[in-house]
Amino acid sequence: MSKAQRGKFYHKGAMLRLPIYLDTQLQNRLQRMAQRNHEQLRELVRRLLKKEVRMAQ
Repeated sequence: MSKAQRGKFYHKGAMLRLPIYLDTQLQNRLQRMAQRNHEQLRELVRRLLKKEVRMAQ
């Protein structure tokens, strides 16, 4: 008999942060763009994604 406990780590409303993996060429290109703009890669990616989502709506 298993000693597993259903829902032990479940937290209602918890936010799941997804890791997103970029191919090497795209990551290198975005890294260069971020450096030119004096910003961190994650900030550049966040800004670009927000813009794309607004345009898609």
